[in-house]
Amino acid sequence: MQRLAGKIILLSGWRRVALAFFMGALASFALPPYDFFAVCFISFPVLVWLIDGAVDNAGAGPIRRLLPAAMVGWWFGFGYFVFGLWWIGNALLVDAANFAWAIPFAILGLPAFLAIFYALAAALARLLWSDGLGRIFALSFGFGIAEWLRSFVLTGFPWNAIGYAAMPVPVLMQSSVIVGLLAMNALAVVVFSTPALLADRRGLKTGIVLALVLISAHVGFGVYRLNNAKVEAKGLQVRVVQPSIAQDLKWDADARRGIMDKYLAMTGEVPQDGKPKPQLIVWPETAVPYILTKTPEALKSIADILTDDQVLLAGAIRMEEPGGSDAPLYYNSIYSIDAEGEITGAADKVHLVPFGEYVPLENILRRFGISEVIELPGGFTAAATRRSLTVRDNFTALPLICYEAIFPAEMSYEGPRADAIVNVTNDAWYGDTPGPYQHFRQAQLRAVEQGLPLVRAANNGLSGVVDPYGRIIDALALNAVGVIDVALPTKVELPIRAGARHFQFWIVIGIVLVVTLAYFFRYRARVG
Repeated sequence: MQRLAGKIILLSGWRRVALAFFMGALASFALPPYDFFAVCFISFPVLVWLIDGAVDNAGAGPIRRLLPAAMVGWWFGFGYFVFGLWWIGNALLVDAANFAWAIPFAILGLPAFLAIFYALAAALARLLWSDGLGRIFALSFGFGIAEWLRSFVLTGFPWNAIGYAAMPVPVLMQSSVIVGLLAMNALAVVVFSTPALLADRRGLKTGIVLALVLISAHVGFGVYRLNNAKVEAKGLQVRVVQPSIAQDLKWDADARRGIMDKYLAMTGEVPQDGKPKPQLIVWPETAVPYILTKTPEALKSIADILTDDQVLLAGAIRMEEPGGSDAPLYYNSIYSIDAEGEITGAADKVHLVPFGEYVPLENILRRFGISEVIELPGGFTAAATRRSLTVRDNFTALPLICYEAIFPAEMSYEGPRADAIVNVTNDAWYGDTPGPYQHFRQAQLRAVEQGLPLVRAANNGLSGVVDPYGRIIDALALNAVGVIDVALPTKVELPIRAGARHFQFWIVIGIVLVVTLAYFFRYRARVG
């Protein structure tokens, strides 16, 4: 191992770049749908050795001195995000005539930008670099800060955070209720990087013991929590509808009637295997192919299919007319509709997708012909506040539309505590790629963190119902057509208040920094 580490440390030029890129790409296979997290025990030790060899430019300023390490981190991140997010380009093929030109920007440009955060992680780590276990903690600190920044800078995009690699199954998801995803990012890097100590064996025993303690606590808490889980399926009877409408048909005016008829027919299907009639039906994001407030006949057709004790939650576009000469505003929404065909409530999307649902710096970029992918004049408008949605007297939902489910720090909301998360989405944009699997996993983690069951309706999948411990009760495969009928499990009380996990992150990152500094100053004193 020492000989291998030495060869990696001494690499230069394109070989160093290629290995950093390859290690980042390898780490992406720890993500869904592969979930081969063992690759991180290769990628991160190699990253440590590459940073070992990222020698400072003697006599240069502080930025140039950190540049070699930053470049290693950038190439690692570029490989990780290219291989983890290449599927985003598939969305631009739906309207290839207008957006195919942007595919290189989606497949390479977005990863190039996100890799800057990993460049920062490596540079921060190198700034506090020492030897032995100290550099493992330095890398953990760097990634902890970088992933925290990635969660909110420029509206944030914490998709495929490193911590997800440590939580591939429900038993390994339970620690998130204590420390949260942000702290898990830092702790995962400590564990994944520990094999780097096998090279010079400095701090090896301490590192192995620490890694085993963290792994044992992670697994042990998960086993304990699931063995003591108390969930009763005495909530609402819920039906999730997955029609798998082709994305190029969703906005086709000639296909509207057929799309609506398909939703109505699936909503009215008789439950199989003697299951009771659903009380709550959930349709995916932008399922309704009409502006409902302008199409009373569509509301009437919904009323005709619902019985007196049923409520429909449907993804739809909501139009608001300010009056005068002002243009209408459009919202990506969830409507609550009762058996009389009345809209009894609505929740609008708070966190919109840049370039998908709106154009940042609109006044400038539209001059260059850049528009949002969604075909709406001016794009969508974001809601000011996230609110829980009271659907029935005994049921309140936390509505999350599309990728709002990837933001653990944005789960606070106004109103009473919800009984379930309702996540509606349309992942048909991305076809049969890893994207929908990654999206589902992140929504699954939000259920665990909030102690709420998850009802997820996706146009083409993955739709499913998940209990508040992250266990899948029932689900539909990608591109399947069908419905899920389940009794919704009850919510559970959390061992720690959800909002407190932000402080848990700073406690963990503070401990990591203190240990890093202790090793750093001891190392500097030893080498003079």
